[in-house]
Amino acid sequence: MRLLKKNTKPFYYALYEGLEMLQSDAGYYTGEKRIKYSDPVQIRGNISAVTGESVVAEFGTYDDYSKVILLTDMTCPIDENSILWIDTVPTYDGEGNLTNTADYVVRHVAKTLNVVAYAIAKVDTSL
Repeated sequence: MRLLKKNTKPFYYALYEGLEMLQSDAGYYTGEKRIKYSDPVQIRGNISAVTGESVVAEFGTYDDYSKVILLTDMTCPIDENSILWIDTVPTYDGEGNLTNTADYVVRHVAKTLNVVAYAIAKVDTSL
């Protein structure tokens, strides 16, 4: 199965890079940690509208997801630790810092011979 370009939609992903130690204004480590992600990267994929019975078998009995993304790029680095901007786009302030959070997370990855399927779930982005 191959994907038609007209059926793909652009979205953004960021990869997990680990934990970073937070510092106070004086430069001392506070003991708190924050998850660090890479800069968002744009990619195109086929994003399903909603979860249906036809895709449940693809991930077994795993049903903790709301959409499925299909990609033909088998080298795509998206994994279960990645975050996604599907319904929004990443926005930045004047200093180049992200001002909004991702609206989806990857729950499961299923690779076939020609396609990679990602089960994704909507997350609450309110602070």
